[in-house]
Amino acid sequence: MLYMETTYCRSTGISGDDEFFIRKNSIELGRLCSISSQADVYWPPHKRVRIGAPFLFRETDFEQNKQPSINDLPGECIFEIFKRLPSGRERSLCACVSKRWLRLLSSIRKGEYGSSKVVKENIDSVSYAIETISSNENGGYLTRCLEGKKATDARLAAVAVGTSGRGGLGKLSIRGSNSSCGVTNFGLSSIARGCPSLKSLSLWNVPHVGDVGLYEIAKECHLLEKLDLCQCPAVSSKGLIAIAENCLNLTALSIESCPKIGNESLQAVGTLCPKLQSISIKDCPLVGDHGVSSLFSLASSVLSKVKLEGLKISDFSLSVIGYYGKSVTNLMLSGLRNVSEKGFWVMGNAQGLQKLVSLMITSCRGLTDVSLEAMGKGCANLKQMCLRSCRFVSDDGLLAFSKSQGSLECLQLEECNKVTQSGIIGFLSNCGLKSLALVKCMGIRDISLDTPLSSPCNSLKSLSVKNCPGFGTASLAMVGNLCPQLQHVDLSGLYGITDAGLLPLLESCREGLAKVNLSGCLNLTDEIVLALTRLHGGTLELLNLDGCRRITDASLVAVADNCVFLSDLDVSRCAISDSGVAALSHAEQLNLQVVSFSGCLGVSNKSMPFLKQLGKTLVGLNLQHCNSISARTVELLVESLWRCDILF
Repeated sequence: MLYMETTYCRSTGISGDDEFFIRKNSIELGRLCSISSQADVYWPPHKRVRIGAPFLFRETDFEQNKQPSINDLPGECIFEIFKRLPSGRERSLCACVSKRWLRLLSSIRKGEYGSSKVVKENIDSVSYAIETISSNENGGYLTRCLEGKKATDARLAAVAVGTSGRGGLGKLSIRGSNSSCGVTNFGLSSIARGCPSLKSLSLWNVPHVGDVGLYEIAKECHLLEKLDLCQCPAVSSKGLIAIAENCLNLTALSIESCPKIGNESLQAVGTLCPKLQSISIKDCPLVGDHGVSSLFSLASSVLSKVKLEGLKISDFSLSVIGYYGKSVTNLMLSGLRNVSEKGFWVMGNAQGLQKLVSLMITSCRGLTDVSLEAMGKGCANLKQMCLRSCRFVSDDGLLAFSKSQGSLECLQLEECNKVTQSGIIGFLSNCGLKSLALVKCMGIRDISLDTPLSSPCNSLKSLSVKNCPGFGTASLAMVGNLCPQLQHVDLSGLYGITDAGLLPLLESCREGLAKVNLSGCLNLTDEIVLALTRLHGGTLELLNLDGCRRITDASLVAVADNCVFLSDLDVSRCAISDSGVAALSHAEQLNLQVVSFSGCLGVSNKSMPFLKQLGKTLVGLNLQHCNSISARTVELLVESLWRCDILF
């Protein structure tokens, strides 16, 4: 019976589920089975072997051949097999088998896959929902963000393989890098090969990614529109030049702390990227006048947003910006130590910044009263201006600017210590501002003016004075008389103001205040809150009393009785107790959405039913540092107020 070619074997006592299929010739089968003289074996043709006596296998006679595996094939063969996988689902499943397969799959360009018809897949509903939400929120394409320890080459390879079957990745952000196995050129190359539809790439703090990775992105991702490089010490001008030569759709470029990127790359970007609209360069020591001037002279037709910070440029660059920046609408200049008064003066007088709408200048000693006046004359359509740490700007410069500038609507002065109360009054009198913000301006003193106030500034709607210790009672009275149309008032950090000083301002606001921030005003009491709710309860939408330690439950009773439209209330670190919470919960007209009781030690577990009542309309509740409330109470609140985000 040993002539059989196909035989099914089953040993005695083993069920049919354990059958195994052997295809052997008679000689091979003889080698496999050594049968004793007592064996009674009958092998009918095309039937299973019936064994009446035990099989006796000797180690010398049994040869266990290794099962053939696809992994025994060389990488080139597996590569060719993977190229013929019909859909992204099969590729993703194969990528889960081993790191070798993942590496091979990530090395295949999307265009190299076979053109076989893709069968419609039954995608997991949860995964599909997540991808759909991601697409809708980001302009119709998939996004991925890898941070810290999650930023590895293996994850990037998985992203490249996994997203290729769903339209491809559109936006990738890598922030930080795993110290032991961080992102390298290989990971970025995987993205380039698998995601040619990439439109936005952000690389932050990836020291092992260099020009090779950017070469691959430039070679494959021709649709790239936004590139953000921050703390990439291995990327040089060569990598950025490759991007400029191949990614002609580039519209936004940001470079920060990249010590090897210099002038030649900016010249290439200006020459080869005709759609560039936004450029940001910060702390790049090799970038100088040649690079900035080349960029503006070559890309002046569409460049609208410019940010230059911590660069070694001189007056020459600012003069080029003033002449060629005809399309610039937003300009930010910071930490330009080599730029003098002449640079800003020429930039303003060049008359090229006619479309400039927003201007921000920080820590530039070249900005003086003279150059600020020139900027006012050269920027006819300026709407917003922010000056920070400009120590040479004084009242004279502000007055000269206000007389030459008639379109400014928003002004923010921060740490401009030469500006005084007189300068602010003069500016408000000459310019139709809608919003004024003063932050840490130590030159403002609470003094009485000998000269009468000018005509009221009816245009000012928003006033913010933060951490200006000299701004007190007299200044508040002056603002109240000069600006009767205020709707938003932020006086946070003015610990010196009192009820008597603030009351005239509240009484002079004719339109009704909508947003009031008095956080950190330590000397205010319930009396001013009673007056505020009585005068402006019908318009008040936001009230912040954080840190006003003399505010008690009486203020919450007044809020509950008078405020109809209040949606945001912050009484953190105030003398609030359960009675105040109860008063709020009993107000039928209140429709609070966000409430903060953080640090209110008088609020205890007794407030739980009142908080539940408030929670019917709340979307946010802050109970941090409320030590009288137990964790169990918070758990019950979380279960009850499932629509509300509770901080504890």
